Amino acid sequence: MRRIDQHQAGLASGGELYPSTCAATATRQGRVFADIVIRRMTHLRGPNVWTYRAVIEAVVDIGGLEDFPSNTLPGFYDRLAAWLPGLIEHRCSVGRRGGFLMRLRDGTWAGHILEHVALELQTQAGMKTGFGKARMTGERGVYKVVIRTRDEAVGRLAVESARDLVMAAINDRPFDVHAAIARLTGMTDRRCLGPSTACIVDAASERGIPSIRLNGGNLVQLGHGAAQRRIWTAETDCTSAIAEGISRDKELTKQLLSAAGVPVPEGRTAETAEAAWQAAECIGLPVVVKPSDGNHARGVSLNLKTRAEVMNAFTAAEKEGSEVIVERFIPGREHRLLVVGDKVAAATRGEITRVNGDGRSTIAELIAAHVNTDPRRGQEEQFPLDIVRLDDPVLLLLLQRQGLTAGSVLARGQVAEVQRTGNMAIDVTEQVHPDIAEQMALAARVVGLDIAGIDLVVEDIGQPLAAQGGAIVEVNAGPSLLMHLKPAVGRAQPVGEAIVAHMFPSGAPGRVPVVGLLGDGQSPLAARLIAALLQAHGHHTALACSDGLFLGARQLSKGSALGYEAGERMLINRMVQAAVFETSPRHILTEGLPYDRCQVGVVMAMPGPDGLADLYVTEAGQMPGIVRTQIDVVLPQGAAVLNADDPRVLELAAYCDGEVLLYSLDARGKAVADHLGRKGRAVLARGSAIALAHGAHEQPLIDLAATGKLTQRDARPQVLAAVAAAWALGLPADLIRCALLQFDQPPTALPVH
Repeated sequence: MRRIDQHQAGLASGGELYPSTCAATATRQGRVFADIVIRRMTHLRGPNVWTYRAVIEAVVDIGGLEDFPSNTLPGFYDRLAAWLPGLIEHRCSVGRRGGFLMRLRDGTWAGHILEHVALELQTQAGMKTGFGKARMTGERGVYKVVIRTRDEAVGRLAVESARDLVMAAINDRPFDVHAAIARLTGMTDRRCLGPSTACIVDAASERGIPSIRLNGGNLVQLGHGAAQRRIWTAETDCTSAIAEGISRDKELTKQLLSAAGVPVPEGRTAETAEAAWQAAECIGLPVVVKPSDGNHARGVSLNLKTRAEVMNAFTAAEKEGSEVIVERFIPGREHRLLVVGDKVAAATRGEITRVNGDGRSTIAELIAAHVNTDPRRGQEEQFPLDIVRLDDPVLLLLLQRQGLTAGSVLARGQVAEVQRTGNMAIDVTEQVHPDIAEQMALAARVVGLDIAGIDLVVEDIGQPLAAQGGAIVEVNAGPSLLMHLKPAVGRAQPVGEAIVAHMFPSGAPGRVPVVGLLGDGQSPLAARLIAALLQAHGHHTALACSDGLFLGARQLSKGSALGYEAGERMLINRMVQAAVFETSPRHILTEGLPYDRCQVGVVMAMPGPDGLADLYVTEAGQMPGIVRTQIDVVLPQGAAVLNADDPRVLELAAYCDGEVLLYSLDARGKAVADHLGRKGRAVLARGSAIALAHGAHEQPLIDLAATGKLTQRDARPQVLAAVAAAWALGLPADLIRCALLQFDQPPTALPVH
């Protein structure tokens, strides 16, 4: 996809915001500048004049700073670079590391600086996004500052925080950078997708599969309409609720696996500590005591050999708030294998966490200094490993079994174990023996999970399972993917790609046919005609246009439905097999398109700038850069349908990644002749008749005299555009002809098949 050139968009006044000679010679002379004013911020949720992804567009007034670029502000460069050292990574227009700092040193304006600071604050908060723009509006000192963001609230706060930071650096005031980043980080953690979900969404994006977030959590739709699938973290819309229930019932899971010949350890549930010891005696020591539905191995105690150890372990497991299981201890190393579909997609091996004595520090101090500082450890779900809590009963029991306490001081060279389970840190995917992989896939099928995290204890994962006496100890639904994305040893595994390939096999794009249409406000008829043609082709078709919102023959709302929300409403509907969306320049400028790409983009006319002055669009020359957005989003295998009778529309052909189809009322026009000479396709009017032309071949389609209201002169361009869109979608000529003959202008009469 091409990134839209803002100079082409006409919203920039040109240049790279370098200072003028006059401004560069100015000095601050102790002046205190008034704050930059953020006049408004707009969240453009879909493709827009800036880029294909969601952005925050802020209109900012830098006031008196218009006369003072950065190289005229004493100490500003040093303060900003010290507060945000990560700015060294911003390449800016220079195109290399440190490029932005070069611009800052040489002189650039506050709007441009605000853009980079907002992006860097987002990066420091854990939301790395690299796209930003700062462009003049034509009003002195007023700029449009644009930053890519994954969440509207985070993006807005980043811009506001950047304004405050920049003004503090300019006016040499204190600013708590760490507090600002912490606030953004907290908001990012609360509002953005978790890492497991995000890796799946990113993998889908790499495949060209669109995504729509359906709630404030991790429920995400991949694909559009009837082609969609849904994920919730590492669960899919094919993850059975029954299978999930079975996986939570550890005893039932083991029963089913054992019946299928999959090795599992003998075990029993216990309601009291005494019952746990009785179960251990029946099973045979050593045993494992664990909660029935814990995660991250919380509350799990291994290799218990005495009554006191078992009873203390019961107390620790019971605090996790679920049933307690006592089961036979399986010697070996713990592993987590991720099964996707019928294949093992990744595997990790656990490690025992130890601390080494220095003769001075207590075990508690060693844990704080050498264990909990591991960047993979944290209390949130985004961290693959838990913080080691000093009040954890399992830790205290483990230390007790070694004759130690948290306050014990280890001699130099003395080693103590502080965590034996849950440390999945070493990638062993390439070592998994085919026999083990087959058994893991079987276990997932027995439980009924399409995606499963299977906990396996085995000495050597590179050898067959049965000969080692290994066993599956748990099968988990909705497994965390973090351990596979961030292993301490070995390479990260493409688990997101594996899940997307499972959900969309054979390269399925997850898309339904989408037609986007932009005219001069006179395009509802064309939109309704295209919807009618798709409906006649057998597609249950959504239509959002200036006449309302329609699904098949049913009108869902009256009045204009050109906005983002109406379009998204249709794309999340599982009944929708095709969609037609009319848009306007204002909606592109204030919301963005409601879809990421389309099969067909239709431009019928080049609108004027009337009514767009509040958006700093006042000249006709700015309009092609806005309208171009409709063509930029056409898929490479799609087509742009352009009005060849409007030279400004015809120029948009250069921006299409796919095929270009023309339509014209003048069958003898030079533009059409040249296009056909290049073996292109065109829909032509010959009097009241319409013909389909492809290179030197021309096929009569229909005489509009037979269609009633479609014979009206002002309807002909819209009929041509609709026919061209249908032809671009591969609809056969006979079907197009029949649908036009049956078409009745009132939208409620769209045929349903």
